[in-house]
Amino acid sequence: MFNQLEKHKNLGFLILRIGVGLMFMFHGYGKLQGGAMVWEKVGSAMGNFGITFGHQFFGLLATLSEFLGGLCFALGLFFRPACFFLTSVMVVAATMHLKNGDGLNVASHAIEAGFVFLGFLFIGAGPDSLDEKLKKK
Repeated sequence: MFNQLEKHKNLGFLILRIGVGLMFMFHGYGKLQGGAMVWEKVGSAMGNFGITFGHQFFGLLATLSEFLGGLCFALGLFFRPACFFLTSVMVVAATMHLKNGDGLNVASHAIEAGFVFLGFLFIGAGPDSLDEKLKKK
């Protein structure tokens, strides 16, 4: 039975893209709704890299990366740039959790998602993506 699934691996790519993309849109949407105060808090994670200014701006970038990046990830549109930005956000999030002493249990979500996005950066979106459909035209 499981051997038969091999011929449906493109469906597997599609399921992963849509599921993970929608979840990141969900994460980003809440932060978009939170506005400037939330963006300031999210962006303050850049302090872990010695960046002590523009936290609201960096928070908005992270929020848009999650929401719009999640949308692009799900659609397979501008897929590799989306993966790059999502990987970057996950590196910052994981670093923040680890430096705050939250431990690996708390940081693990960002670390796992970062590996997913980094892997997909190399793999690509698969044949059932908008990038592939647009490339053929």
